[in-house]
Amino acid sequence: MVVPGADARLLELDIDLPPPPTPFGAYVEAVQVGPLLFLSGMLPVIGHEAIYHGRIGEGLSVLEGYDAARAACLSGLAAAKAHLGSLNKITRIAKLGVYIASPGDFQEHPKVADGASELLRDVFGASSVPPRIVLGVSSIPLGMPVEIELVLEIES
Repeated sequence: MVVPGADARLLELDIDLPPPPTPFGAYVEAVQVGPLLFLSGMLPVIGHEAIYHGRIGEGLSVLEGYDAARAACLSGLAAAKAHLGSLNKITRIAKLGVYIASPGDFQEHPKVADGASELLRDVFGASSVPPRIVLGVSSIPLGMPVEIELVLEIES
């Protein structure tokens, strides 16, 4: 079943997607394998410009982390739309991975990851909230605080 109106839902929510991200190295942003679209790790950027630098809980607040996760997810949606032509072709969010640069004693990972999860829920509906993995890591490429991973099921 196709989730109706994801593109229209973005408009209704007054959410503008950033330009689709471009690689920072030798890789592609999206690869489709059968009914699954695998996205490269998405960072909180607009174009090649970072929105945030640093680690959550050490210079950046949980709220800034939430916003960074949301921004990275918006980049993921922009990459998916560039590949598919429309977000309406997404039938399910198969997996969400959220990697958070944080010190070892940080414990608010779920609150940061909700920035991505809640965006996906708002755009695709409550029945499309994905399973997720949330991990704290010592660093993320280019000194950014959050990186997300998305696997999307698309209509065949």
